Amino acid sequence: MDSVAPSSWVEFWSLDQRVTFLNHGAFGAVPLPVLDAQQQWRKQLEQQPLRFFMREFEPLLDKARSQVAAFVGADSEELVFVPNATTGVNAVLRSLSFQPGDELLTTNLEYNACRNALNFVASRTGATVVVAQVPFPLHSPDEVINAVLAKVSPKTRLALLDHVTSQTALVLPIQQLVSQLTQRGVDTLVDGAHAPGMLPLNLHEIGATYYTGNCHKWLCAPKGAAFLYVQRHKQSEIRPLTISHGANSHRTDKSRFQLEFDWMGSDDPSAYLCVPEAIAFLGSLLPGGWLELMAKNHSQALAARQLLCEKLGVLPPCPEEMIGSMAVVPLPDVLCKYEGEQLRGVPVLQDILFERFNIEVPINYWSTPFKLIMRMSAQLYNCQQQYEYLADALLQLQLG
Repeated sequence: MDSVAPSSWVEFWSLDQRVTFLNHGAFGAVPLPVLDAQQQWRKQLEQQPLRFFMREFEPLLDKARSQVAAFVGADSEELVFVPNATTGVNAVLRSLSFQPGDELLTTNLEYNACRNALNFVASRTGATVVVAQVPFPLHSPDEVINAVLAKVSPKTRLALLDHVTSQTALVLPIQQLVSQLTQRGVDTLVDGAHAPGMLPLNLHEIGATYYTGNCHKWLCAPKGAAFLYVQRHKQSEIRPLTISHGANSHRTDKSRFQLEFDWMGSDDPSAYLCVPEAIAFLGSLLPGGWLELMAKNHSQALAARQLLCEKLGVLPPCPEEMIGSMAVVPLPDVLCKYEGEQLRGVPVLQDILFERFNIEVPINYWSTPFKLIMRMSAQLYNCQQQYEYLADALLQLQLG
């Protein structure tokens, strides 16, 4: 089988066109104009490093922060940059004070890295991690809400929730969850790793106490760019993982929150400074801007899911309203003959798809009622023929 060319939009990316790349959701992919902008920032830095860091950097960072805040529906005073959403989650969890008997609520769908951070904090403080079992497959967002609220108790101090789950690609009803938990006196930490650029965001409307999101995934900024939002009345409690000069700064023109996070030591800040470029570039590609881009990716993800489900003879595991720009398809039992994993933890089937068909798509293990699930991403450079090629490859493997 010959691989299938991506859509014409791929000209703006440096992706290897010999690969059917259906995994944008893992690490994103940076458009060429954004990479060019990053190189210009690095050139400016290296031409005169002292001038850049001592005179130019802070106003540039503030400007970038302001543009990101406007995009996600927040005030610039409520945001700081962090390298990735996992760092944002860790910064919040490791700043808060928990006591033995406190309960930290999450779900069985929480991203593994952030669940590990929750476990680490609980083990250090004596708090207990309480896990709400969200069914999958599921038929309604209400099943998520009911599962989470059933685990709330007077001891619940914090809820860590994904906005878009990683393995199962579910868009959780986050605004309703936050509202219900807030009414019960529970603070919320939302891991929005996939949300910026996939979903329209208004952090003030969502109402979470803390929210962190990646800019390198669906916003297509360079790797190492994410943000952490903290409600103003909580900012004095939240410290960066690296304590540096901001901890004893005498400045009063900025909050301690921003003074500490904005400078944690010498680093390459070009990824942060490129986020406005990524927002502007992606937003310029279609007449309807970002809303049209998000809607187009959403429609493509749904069409791909329908195609794969029909070809493989499986049922969609969730309603369409819980899909963003990624969709999961359960794999039929016959493909479980490829069960097993390589030493680095990658399922054998995922490697076979890459080695034999040049398809890059993640395969994950699940429990019941199926053993393997496949998560497909839909970005502007993808096309329907690529998902047809994936379906044909899986059918060929079923017969092999």
